[in-house]
Amino acid sequence: MKWHGTRRSAGALLALAAASCLLAGGCGAGSDGNSRTSDASYDRGGDGSAPLPAPDRGSGGRYDGERDEGEQDSREVAPGPDHLSTFALDVDTASYGYARRTLAEGRLPDPSAVRPEEFVNSFRQDYERPGGDGFTVTVDGARTGEEDWSLVRVGLATRAAEPDGERPPAALTFVVDVSGSMAEPGRLDLAQDSLATMTDRLRDDDSVAIVTFSDEAETVLPMTRLDGDRDEVHDAIDSLEPTDSTNLGAGVETGYETAVEGLREGATNRVVLVSDALANTGDTDADAILERIAESRREHGITLFGVGVGSDYGDALMERLADEGDGHTVYVSGEEDAREVFCEQLPRNIELTARDAKAQVAFDPETVAEFRLVGYDNRRVADEDFRDDRVDGGEVGPGHTVTALYAVRTRPGAEGHLATATVRWLDPDSRIPHEETGDLEADGLVDSVWSARRGLTVTATAAYFADALRAYGHRRSALPGAPGLGELSERAGDLADRTEDEDVRELAEAIRAANRLDRPLPID
Repeated sequence: MKWHGTRRSAGALLALAAASCLLAGGCGAGSDGNSRTSDASYDRGGDGSAPLPAPDRGSGGRYDGERDEGEQDSREVAPGPDHLSTFALDVDTASYGYARRTLAEGRLPDPSAVRPEEFVNSFRQDYERPGGDGFTVTVDGARTGEEDWSLVRVGLATRAAEPDGERPPAALTFVVDVSGSMAEPGRLDLAQDSLATMTDRLRDDDSVAIVTFSDEAETVLPMTRLDGDRDEVHDAIDSLEPTDSTNLGAGVETGYETAVEGLREGATNRVVLVSDALANTGDTDADAILERIAESRREHGITLFGVGVGSDYGDALMERLADEGDGHTVYVSGEEDAREVFCEQLPRNIELTARDAKAQVAFDPETVAEFRLVGYDNRRVADEDFRDDRVDGGEVGPGHTVTALYAVRTRPGAEGHLATATVRWLDPDSRIPHEETGDLEADGLVDSVWSARRGLTVTATAAYFADALRAYGHRRSALPGAPGLGELSERAGDLADRTEDEDVRELAEAIRAANRLDRPLPID
């Protein structure tokens, strides 16, 4: 295992613990301090078998299943398997939202709940958007304070969301946890207020169903068209009351049954699970729960959107459900978050623009000595499976950006090509595969992450913060050029002042809170 050499000050060490925001999926890290062995090791590629490395693209950078006459085979232009990194896309943000909630309550988050990719993806990026469905690919990077080490960012963006009137109608089945633990202020009451407001903002041609679960599950409202029936929906929302234990498995199963019964052709059919995910009755394992609904998921393409609530929150279970349910998760900590999720994001981003999306980054062995993907621990895909469309990827809607960050050690004096990033996805309707690529040259690396463009500096700050929280008990960071929490807090504050970005200001406040909670380690 390799650790980078930035030593933390005595007052900025022990605070490094962990955490858990809008529609997404992916899986958490290990549950103890030893889990960092795999996290801190560098990607060496696949298992030695011959992969199909990216890029393999047609004219204009898009791959449509065939190569143009005379086009080079990808093996002639891309590095071998030891210099490939492949992962399924993930737009989850719940880990960062839950971390902020935990820190605001004066507690450091559990390191196992900190997923760096969800910290990074919690911030808006200004990547160029494509004209139609699919992605643009942006690759940039900056040098760190450590010799030959840089941070390289791969940014993927979908088209902007259409105005509300131009999207397909939605058929949303809300599966609401009404167990006893949801009685805590900020759980069921927050969900009811949010659902009521969202009901008023959805279109007349949208449909809503409501399923509740405690020790058993019940369909409170079958799929109901909102045109002329909003009062009936409001009455169902108002009737929700907390009671008994949490049979989350029964809730998800009944929710999917209700969604299938109310399935609407030509509409976006989605199950929205609102819960603290503290399952204690019936099936409590994500695989067992999802196995019971596998057929309806695959046959009807119904995706699962997980909304986490509560100061005690089963982050790992919710994230696993959304990951395997072809959806994503978000954590809602208060009224502002709830309004953003239910009233803005969900109605605006109901449709999908890409299914089973994966990314593969090919690093040039002539210029790159070693590299590591930051986060995406449970989203890794075998290199040879990149173009196997039977292998699950991520689902992404309009208006989303996806960011992946790499720690990269370049060879001394490296010049020329550094990396090629390729994203592959299936059209949501036709299931036809497409690809887009982007490249980075060595002279494209700016001198410092702190003087880079706003988006790259914000990405680096969020990644350093997540890395610090995961590094609890270790004296050294796994990321090159990592500052201590005190310095990181100052840099984040300066960045917030410079950008006047409220999201960056909240990040700076979270870093300050972590730094205050830090305690010195005993002297060796």
